[in-house]
Amino acid sequence: MSNTAPSAAARLLDRHRIRTLTDRFTRAVIIGGGIAIILAILGMCAFLVKEVLPLFQSPEATPTRPIALTPVSGTMPSAVIAGIDEHQELAYVVRGESLEFVSVNNKSLPEPTPAPQALTTDGSVTAVARTVGKEHRLALGTNGGQVIPVSVEFVQQFSGETRSISPSVTTGEPVAVDPTSRPIRSLAYQTTESGTRIAAVSEDQRLWFVGSRTVSRPDGTADTSVTQAELTSHISGRITALTFDSRGDTLFVGTDEGKVRQFDLRDVAQPVPAGTFLAFEKGEAVTALASLIGDRALAVGSAAGQVAVWMPVRESPDSNVIRMKPVHRFSSHAGAITGITISQRDKGFITADVTGEIRLHHSTSEQTVLQIHPQQGPVRSLYFAPKANGVVGVTDTDHVLHYHIQNPHPEITWRTLFFPVWYEGYSQPDLVWQSSSGSDDFEPKLSLTPLIFGTLKGTVFALLLAVPLAVLAAIYTAMFMHPSLRAKLKPTIEIMAALPTVVLGFLAGLWFAPVLERNVPAIAAMVIVLPLTIVGCALLFLALPTSVRRRIRPGAEALLMVPVIIGVAWGCIEANGWWEATLFGTPYKVWLETHLGLRYDQRNALVVGAAMGFAIIPIIYSISEEALSNVPKNLIAGSLALGATRWQTLAHLVLISASPGIFSALMIGLGRAVGETMIVLMATGNTPIMEWSPFNGFRTLSANIAVEIPEAPHGGTLYRTLFLAGLLLFLVTFVINTGAELVRQRLRAKYSQF
Repeated sequence: MSNTAPSAAARLLDRHRIRTLTDRFTRAVIIGGGIAIILAILGMCAFLVKEVLPLFQSPEATPTRPIALTPVSGTMPSAVIAGIDEHQELAYVVRGESLEFVSVNNKSLPEPTPAPQALTTDGSVTAVARTVGKEHRLALGTNGGQVIPVSVEFVQQFSGETRSISPSVTTGEPVAVDPTSRPIRSLAYQTTESGTRIAAVSEDQRLWFVGSRTVSRPDGTADTSVTQAELTSHISGRITALTFDSRGDTLFVGTDEGKVRQFDLRDVAQPVPAGTFLAFEKGEAVTALASLIGDRALAVGSAAGQVAVWMPVRESPDSNVIRMKPVHRFSSHAGAITGITISQRDKGFITADVTGEIRLHHSTSEQTVLQIHPQQGPVRSLYFAPKANGVVGVTDTDHVLHYHIQNPHPEITWRTLFFPVWYEGYSQPDLVWQSSSGSDDFEPKLSLTPLIFGTLKGTVFALLLAVPLAVLAAIYTAMFMHPSLRAKLKPTIEIMAALPTVVLGFLAGLWFAPVLERNVPAIAAMVIVLPLTIVGCALLFLALPTSVRRRIRPGAEALLMVPVIIGVAWGCIEANGWWEATLFGTPYKVWLETHLGLRYDQRNALVVGAAMGFAIIPIIYSISEEALSNVPKNLIAGSLALGATRWQTLAHLVLISASPGIFSALMIGLGRAVGETMIVLMATGNTPIMEWSPFNGFRTLSANIAVEIPEAPHGGTLYRTLFLAGLLLFLVTFVINTGAELVRQRLRAKYSQF
């Protein structure tokens, strides 16, 4: 005995040590796993924030060293214009009849840099203009009423990995614009695929238009016709600004009375006045005009420094009357606007005033994103670099200014993301998501509000179906169903949670949606007939003799209703045509549109609600049933023993005690519905509209990310906006879960006595 006792004690001690070590190891693993999960979540949040922050960073303008131009004899020519190649390496400046190339950095220069060259030999240049577009096509107006076309091209050459740029200048044949041969004081010039457009204001304030049109013949030759017309009679006041749109279809003329006159040039042979609008109140003179990319918006600057963007707008959504309206207004300059240059990449444009201040604006977001104050004095000519990442200009002191601009996301503000914006072609501000188009001049519409609304709409419709069915099924299973039947039914419902959502989405979109579309009247009839049938069958069951009811096993009565429900549903579907005639009197789609103004889309919120509700029912049911089943049986037995019925016990004891668990089930189901992707992606039309109608579709944040992210350029505005949508989902889920846990803890503390 003395030999065995220590051995048993040693073994007991060893087991205790092993258990202690196991407990410590398990505790460490659990704590480490929890910390790892928290760190992973924080890491994902930090990554999302890192990708989103650049959307809201302030733009920057980095100046290069000002470059002094070759001195010119006499005073500075009145005709000055500047430009730069797309790589911002070689700029050119036209001053009168002289064109000079200037290197703005020390890379990729031609050998040698071209010397200033004369575009004319008689010193007759009085005005200069540039076409709207990416090409460097210029026009020189002379004191003899002629216009000389000039084309500047930049040819890239590579020697190994070294790139060099070689400029070339081509001068065309002069075009007689003013038949009286008076000097041209103001000029607008535009080339198109079909010909050339020239508008010129002569010294005596007469407005001349010259347009050419080239028509190709089947034999390969071409026929060119030239139209010359005077448009002075249609203008009141002194002309102060001219510009064409990029297609050459419209000429805009600004006057000192503050008015802008439009001319329709689609038929070059017959220019037609197309309307006049007062650009600014108090009749401030229009000093600068520029048609923004896309040719639907016109930027206007005034002598008082005001800047506005006008667009053609329908008087009402149902009207065909279109009028120019000031859609966007910007903060005023300190002095008169001297020039406007537009971006070839987006709806941005740059303005300059007589004080020398330069401002970068964006039309869609209606914001002035950048202000530049050069030290070299007022700028006489500005040019927005072709890639919208720089600006070059010429000052009154004969210096070339160049700035690199870092402004990758000008269209993004909190307002454009979440509030109505007045987009081009719209009759009023609206909330729109439209990320891309087939046209380069497309105006991105990146409002997240329709996506947030769609997420909320899909969640509401899914919960409307799932919550009553899941919670009532959990109540019946826990309180009334026979234990043997419960043991079979509960695992069956929980297995439903294992169904892949992509399968549910596939079935909902390709099978259920067409079935629902054909049987909407039958479904409407079921909403009325099924509840009445169930109530009638329950009353009939209670009216049966006690001896008959006792033959049915308690807790299995619901099985009797299954064939009845199936039979009623089948009967309604078979009588679908009769129900349609009885309930609607006409085809139900016609009735919906006539009486309710609703249009039925095959893939709609009803389809998504049914499919997504089917997906979250098992989660809500399982957690709710566990919460109800975990109510102590002695409490239920005591309530029944005191004379309370099962319904009274359920209402006053079980539901109150299980309320924390049921609330958690609802919140988990809500979180699952908010983040659902595949069902929404496959079962709706993915249309980002804001209507509560159950008969049309919607687009959610999660589905939008899945649709858009494969096509979003890395680091672009769309790419980062999608990450912002993901961050919003992350925050919404976090807030819901945190709030749900706080409420659950309070409910648990309040009703812990049960």
